[in-house]
Amino acid sequence: MLDFRLAAAPPEEATVVALPVPAADRRWDIPEAEAFLTQAEHTGEAGRVERLVRPLSTPSTVFFAGIGTGDEAGWRAAGAEIVRSATKATSITVDLTSAADQIAATRGFVEGTGLAAYHANPAKRPPLAEVTLLVEDPAAAAEALRQGLAVVERTSFARTLTNTPSSTKDPAWFVDQVSAAAAQAGVGVEIWDVDRLRDEGFNGILAVGGGSTRGPRMLQLDYAPDSATHHIVLVGKGITFDTGGIDIKPAEAMLLMRKDMGGAAAVAGAVLAAADLQLPVRVTALTPLAENMVSGSAWRPGDVIEHYGGLTTEVRSTDAEGRIVLADALAYAVEQYSPDYLIDVATLTGANRVALGRRIGALMADDDDLADALLAAAGRAGEGLWRLPLHGDYVSMVTSEIADLYNHSDGGAGTITAGLFLREFAGKQRGRWAHIDMSSPSWADEPERELAKGATGWGVRTLLRFLQSL
Repeated sequence: MLDFRLAAAPPEEATVVALPVPAADRRWDIPEAEAFLTQAEHTGEAGRVERLVRPLSTPSTVFFAGIGTGDEAGWRAAGAEIVRSATKATSITVDLTSAADQIAATRGFVEGTGLAAYHANPAKRPPLAEVTLLVEDPAAAAEALRQGLAVVERTSFARTLTNTPSSTKDPAWFVDQVSAAAAQAGVGVEIWDVDRLRDEGFNGILAVGGGSTRGPRMLQLDYAPDSATHHIVLVGKGITFDTGGIDIKPAEAMLLMRKDMGGAAAVAGAVLAAADLQLPVRVTALTPLAENMVSGSAWRPGDVIEHYGGLTTEVRSTDAEGRIVLADALAYAVEQYSPDYLIDVATLTGANRVALGRRIGALMADDDDLADALLAAAGRAGEGLWRLPLHGDYVSMVTSEIADLYNHSDGGAGTITAGLFLREFAGKQRGRWAHIDMSSPSWADEPERELAKGATGWGVRTLLRFLQSL
């Protein structure tokens, strides 16, 4: 991870600097700046970066970074593009002193720079290693730096979990990796192996994982500070590879199915970040984990599953497996904790991308205040989120004649009907429950602003902002 430093004055050895546009601060003595910006027609649009090379001068390289309106999002975009533009620099000094809000500028720039510097292959990460941030009051900006670093570290952790090939990443591996990180962060861990899942009636998780030789798990993380005034339970879908089961996917659709545990990675990252920042909120994360494989012991279309808590599901498609494992975990969360808010996060439906494109997740909730809080958190975090209706007329599309529910509807509205299915398992907490389908924005085909190619770690930032709002 990049090494960030706060300073009130530029270091004497600063040879590579970044200035916002317009570059009003003349302390750098760059007389050609105005002519350069005019010639480049650079008016400060967020994320646009132009490089001025000044041989035999100090600084020798100046990046002029557009910050848009100067809000946190503008600084985030500027930081991301500076990383991609400074392809040879190992250190850079960034002047934030002209920012109207230096706290927001600090957090935004740290997030943008740190997240854009991530690469799934560490050997291919950019050479930039050290960033000095110039601010009027380093002590005042220290907390913003700490928050930005927590976001970068835990989003990067979620990305790495998701990027890891499924030949390595099975449910037990995920549990080992996250448990080790939790131990370092002082977060409590509880693990369900196959025997415990069976003994306690987590039949949905067992059904989905039954076709694999690498058995299912459930992992619970618990951050419980003494000062907590709220208890939030986060549930993340953890399908470490998805063949579709007996309703097998086409080969092309399987290529990226290592990302089908992105929800589990996101909720784990959010809990760890909450612990890093010592938020006064209790946060419990549940990650039901399974491989959905094809074998003689795999679950079948037409099976009826009795979930934890007693609700039953008639299986219409074994490729609608995520909601099956989430159902067990949601029912468990309601019975055991009755939390203030219950939020599930999942790479759940391809319909998410059809409806909202590749950068926007879908939000469903009955409670307007909870929905508004999550939408606001996503907006501050820079992650796209759009609310879809839990339309009552569609309930019949997931209602079975021989069980309580179908796990799949053939009538369209795939993202919404999945949400309606999950809502049933929120039980008495359904008025304080929300579902986020982040299937599409969980992956980036190409680098874009703070997103690296591959897993995006989507959801860590939104969930953390929501927790901070409490």
